[in-house]
Order: sequence, then structure tokens, then C-alpha cells
Amino acid sequence: MNTWEMLAVFTAGISAGAINTIVGSGTLITFPVLLAVGLPPVTATVSNGLGLIPGSVSGAIGYREELRGQGRRVLKFAAGALIGGLTGATLLMSLPPTAFETIVPVLVALALVLVILQPRISKAVQRRREHSGTHARTDGGPLLFAGLMLASVYGGYFTAAQGIIYLSLMGMLLDDTMQRLNAVKNVLAAVVNSVAALFFLFVADFDWTAVVLIAVGSALGGQIGARIGRRLSPTVLRALIVVVGTAAIVQLLLR
Repeated sequence: MNTWEMLAVFTAGISAGAINTIVGSGTLITFPVLLAVGLPPVTATVSNGLGLIPGSVSGAIGYREELRGQGRRVLKFAAGALIGGLTGATLLMSLPPTAFETIVPVLVALALVLVILQPRISKAVQRRREHSGTHARTDGGPLLFAGLMLASVYGGYFTAAQGIIYLSLMGMLLDDTMQRLNAVKNVLAAVVNSVAALFFLFVADFDWTAVVLIAVGSALGGQIGARIGRRLSPTVLRALIVVVGTAAIVQLLLR
């Protein structure tokens, strides 16, 4: 890479770290930049996954206040994310790229619909619980665990928009604030990126220059994203998710 290409990758890393912390889909910034500077698709995916680990960890640290009291929930979800992330990374090495890319826009679109409808659905579920006298499970039950694990399979494969899918699933099945759910999302993303990256270290080629530039940039971006994201109201955060998710769908369809 020349100096300008390195600057472009570094800047993309900052942007991706911030967007991943607030919403998700930062890969849709870094991945095209890595392709533009000449990296092959699989090498770009692997290098991007390695580089985004510090950003995910940085974002999770930035949301540490919102993580208080969620220890058991996070540990349970993280176990599923670990299994899913490793499975997704394995699939990346064994399946043709078109296998998942065909269904990715559909998954993101479904997640966006769930995010938009989440307040109404949550109210309907709450009314049903009140009528039946039952209470919401603090961990969302087996359905949420399975959904998050499947989302992590996708995250280990490509990572783009996995945060939006996490938020839509948790928003549907957990009675909690968007900010606290966003904090959990950042931890799950960190787990998936880390386990996938460790797997890639032993079986795939990567570009260390790209990894370092994205790593430093995403770590800075994670802190920036946490400062901005924690100040957003649930309505604004939900609207931002929809905007970013829609842009993700458009970009994925045009690839």
C-alpha cells in the first residue's frame, strides 16, 4: 500500500469502529476499501475480522455502565456467539462466497422490519403476559439463544450487519432498554470477531498492514462511537439502525 491507501484504510477503520459500536455494519465501510487497495476478497474478509477486534472490545468497554447487572445473560449469549462465530469462520473457508451473500440482504431486511415493529410487538407481548400472569425471562429463553447463535454464524462468515440482527432479536424477546441491549451487542460482536480471527490465524492468508491500520483505527472509533451512542434516545437509535441497515442492503445488492 502507498501512503494514501494506508490513510484510507486507517480512516475506514475509525469509521467502522464508531458505527459498529453505535449500530453495526462497519464492515460495509472497511471491506470495500480493502478491496479497492488490492486485497483479494477472502484476504480482505480475514484481515478485516482481525482488525476489528480492538474496535469491538473498545466499544464494549465504552458501554461498561450499561453492562452492569447483565453478567449471567452476557455469559450465556457469549457461549452461543463463540460456537456460532467459529462455525461461520469454518464455513468461510469451505463454502463459495455466493452461498451466504445470496441470503444476507434478506436477513438484514428482516432484521430491520423487526427493529421498526419492535415497540408494537413488545407492547403486545407485554399485554399478553399481563393477561396470563406470566413474566418475561431475563435471558429470552431458548429461542433467543438459538437466534443469536445463528446470527453469530453469519457474523463469523462476513460480520456486516450482524449487530443489527442481534439488536432486532434481543429487542423482540427481552424487556430491556435499547442502550443496555446495545451494550450486549458489542460484547457479542467482540466474541465473534475474536474467535473467528483466531481461527483465521491458522488457516487463512491476511495482510498485516491492513490488520494494524484497522485495529488502531477501530479502537479509536469504538470510543468515539460509545460517546455518541450512549447519548442517543431509543427512537433516534432505532432510526439510525434503520438508516444504516437500509444502506447495507443497497450496498450488498449492488455488489
